[in-house]
Amino acid sequence: MIRLDKYLADMGIGTRQEVKRYIRKGEVSLDGGVVKSPEHKVDPEKQEVCFRGKSVSYAQFEYYMLNKPAGVISATEDRNDKTVIQCIESRKRKDLFPVGRLDKDTEGLLLITNDGALAHQLLSPKKHVDKVYYAKVEGRVTEETGQHFSRGVNIGTAEVPEMTLPARLEILKSDDISEIRLTIQEGKYHQVKRMFASQGMKIIYLKRESMGPLVLDENLRPGDYRALNNQEIEWLCNSHSPELGE
Repeated sequence: MIRLDKYLADMGIGTRQEVKRYIRKGEVSLDGGVVKSPEHKVDPEKQEVCFRGKSVSYAQFEYYMLNKPAGVISATEDRNDKTVIQCIESRKRKDLFPVGRLDKDTEGLLLITNDGALAHQLLSPKKHVDKVYYAKVEGRVTEETGQHFSRGVNIGTAEVPEMTLPARLEILKSDDISEIRLTIQEGKYHQVKRMFASQGMKIIYLKRESMGPLVLDENLRPGDYRALNNQEIEWLCNSHSPELGE
């Protein structure tokens, strides 16, 4: 059971105080009857709540797969730029957030949810959840590059070193502009770009393809999204990869 004002506030109808005013003005009904008490308890699974005649269904957790486009930032709000949360137009809850972040110019898979426990599980390096990226690199990527990455590289400075965990590099094309696929199990700031910079190379295009068992839906164009299905949610909740290098 949940308080009526919390129910509506959680679903983004307004702030807690705004919702209380709506209820007291008779703009909210429960199972067809007007309720004017914000404290009234509701069973989200059995009762229907309507605001101004429109049904408001309750979702404790929401999970969306977004193909993040370049130019959009991984944040819940921003004064200057469009955020990934604004891409999710059908969202019900107001407490959604991106799981991890992709740089403004990076594209690809981003999970949007309000499930904090799942987010911690996916982002913790101790859980060894694979994050796979496709990139175009200015510079010739070689097997030696892959060997460096497999041992971990310093993406900090000589004075303040910052070592990465072992990563797995797949070279798709080795040329002046190389194409690669990189698997990492952590998410340091600008990590993929800094890893290649440590080898004297520059990322010119970056896209995340998967996170754990969740693979970017090939039908989603940049900026498109969809809700996860039950099987994908179950896969994520049970996600765990062996440690790279084992």
